[in-house]
Amino acid sequence: MPTDSLEVSPGPTERTVRTAAGEVLAVPDGWVLVPPGDAALTRRLKQTCPTFAVREKRGRKMFSRGVWAPAHAVDAITATLEAERAEPAYARKLEAGRARRAEQQQRYAERFEAAVLDFLAFAPNHQTLARVLANAITEHAIPVGSGTVARTERIALERRAEAATIAWLRHQTTGYDDMRIPRVKGMRREVRRLLAERSRTLLEGYRRGLAVSPERCPLRAALDPFC
Repeated sequence: MPTDSLEVSPGPTERTVRTAAGEVLAVPDGWVLVPPGDAALTRRLKQTCPTFAVREKRGRKMFSRGVWAPAHAVDAITATLEAERAEPAYARKLEAGRARRAEQQQRYAERFEAAVLDFLAFAPNHQTLARVLANAITEHAIPVGSGTVARTERIALERRAEAATIAWLRHQTTGYDDMRIPRVKGMRREVRRLLAERSRTLLEGYRRGLAVSPERCPLRAALDPFC
């Protein structure tokens, strides 16, 4: 019987897991798999009893596949949580948390959109378009759980705004999404680099205040739904 909580990956069969060292372990009898989604339940299980937290890597991302834990512990903690969540105080705490997160999200949206505008640096005669573009990029990039570069805290806000802008332009003003890129190491990175250069050239005309034909500009076409 395990005595610790372990981080593992799925094993070769349904009731097995694989450790980081590659060892295959059988899930003990009497354990059940708790699906992901209830953070409080998962956290308390890890604090009170041995568990197998199953995570699986897909591409560059890690995904939770649930937590194996003794059934009696799952039942007891679930009952405790249900009782707590039935209390009026819990509902008030939950609502206060939602309001706080919504306020934080709104403040971040304002800061991020301002950073995008600073990166765009369009000439005065293109400021209206700059505001529409910055708003479109912000709405796409900052939702919680979006997985975009705007949600990372590993780089400065200014770099997040730049990267999000270039990514938005790549998807909205080029044929990137329909390209069949050979599965050759470094090829996709090189294509993205070339498209980023094209996007920067597109932005430069607006920064210099050049007259741009709406009918011939891919940026104007991409922003039509937002105008």
